Amino acid sequence: MLEVIVTRLITDLDPAEISGSIAERGQNAGQETWDNAVEAAEEEPVLKDDERDAARAYFKGFGAWTKAEIAAWSNEELDALVLQYAAGDLRELQRCAPGKGLGGIDWDEAQALQEEGTCGGSLFIHGDDLYVMLSN
Repeated sequence: MLEVIVTRLITDLDPAEISGSIAERGQNAGQETWDNAVEAAEEEPVLKDDERDAARAYFKGFGAWTKAEIAAWSNEELDALVLQYAAGDLRELQRCAPGKGLGGIDWDEAQALQEEGTCGGSLFIHGDDLYVMLSN
């Protein structure tokens, strides 16, 4: 299990710039949000070097990429993927459990929705930090 601090998604970045749909952004949504995520990762890494293998193993479980593709990811691309993954779940929780907590979320409601499987369960808070859990 890997827990990664992604607090900057609510302090320095706009999650909609990292994770947005074609309906929101138009036909270039995928490329635009990917480019924004890579740029954010280049500005400030998300993962520590000793966390990279665990992150690659987690995303391997999605079945969307070959072993060779995953091995070829740069550090920035891997960090960008973590940011996109977390930003998507953050946006979902902001819509489903709005509140006055960290990131504009009611975290008690968010936890209940996560536990019942209504919303993604990868995000949690500890103190003033937002974390994404990457666990198979």
